[in-house]
Amino acid sequence: MSTFLALSSGSSAKATARPSARASTAAPGGLQLSAADIQVLSPAPPSLSELNRIACYPASTTPTALSCATRTSARTNYSETDLYPRPSHADYTYLEKHGIKVSSGGGRSSARETVGRVAAGAIAEHYLNIAYGIEIVASVSFVTRGQGAPPYGCRYALDSIGGTVACVLRNLPSGLGEPVFDKFEAKLAHAMLSILATQGFEHRDRLGVPGSQHNDAFVRRADGSLRTRTQTNWSGGVQGGITNREDVYFRVAFKPPATISQAQATAQYDGTQGSLAARGRHDPCVVPRAVPIVEAMAALVAMDLLLIQKSRQAAAGRLPSITALSAP
Repeated sequence: MSTFLALSSGSSAKATARPSARASTAAPGGLQLSAADIQVLSPAPPSLSELNRIACYPASTTPTALSCATRTSARTNYSETDLYPRPSHADYTYLEKHGIKVSSGGGRSSARETVGRVAAGAIAEHYLNIAYGIEIVASVSFVTRGQGAPPYGCRYALDSIGGTVACVLRNLPSGLGEPVFDKFEAKLAHAMLSILATQGFEHRDRLGVPGSQHNDAFVRRADGSLRTRTQTNWSGGVQGGITNREDVYFRVAFKPPATISQAQATAQYDGTQGSLAARGRHDPCVVPRAVPIVEAMAALVAMDLLLIQKSRQAAAGRLPSITALSAP
């Protein structure tokens, strides 16, 4: 889990015991925040329409706390899933792992879980932009075709479709990422594949060509500075797992949502054969809704690795300068 973000879920303190999402962030002290900086739930999944606006409790010496309580609940929409695990959904595997089942909404496999990520990611992105001019922009790059015009033609067919989200990080400093296990693109992949319904991660790289065409030559920057840049950025902003100041590109693939209203022949938890047609507010395609989530998780990865690199540089800065290397 991100060192910048801590997530939890549970019930609010109100007597109604409505579910809520909570998060805390270790934002650097002195970061000024307003409510507008974290109200980034649009476009949000239909299930998040149940949520109130995010409450932010910033502090100068303690983690910033975020809370978002459920406003309404429609648990009867999930009565069928008390009997049936939804095909290709986490219902069955969560029960196998934990020995207990959430009676409504899927629990941590629900899109409600992402509210804390998006809110905390907005704070991280706010800091990155102010302090370093870093920009993170995601967009829908592809939606598979179903019945009718994607994605909402599938709603009338009671079906669902998937697609991909593309993202770019601009103005990243060099040196972010670790040489072996915590490479920058590896941390991105870890973060992106933790998002619900993700099925694949692709960091921009030019495969299927010989090295003479794949290699990314260095050139002097347009301003004549000594710091070089790459000519083509075929490396996608990362070399050896470490950022090189170029833009970082990646794509995330999302599967069709598992919860559909089309009747499906399947089995109940006890093995009895039957048919399941889900009810409730469910997207026919999560891809448009996933855009702010992808941006948020990219911001959290960049924030974590930037803080690590800055702490390393600060620690090294306290050592005597090396003026010459001694012979072995």
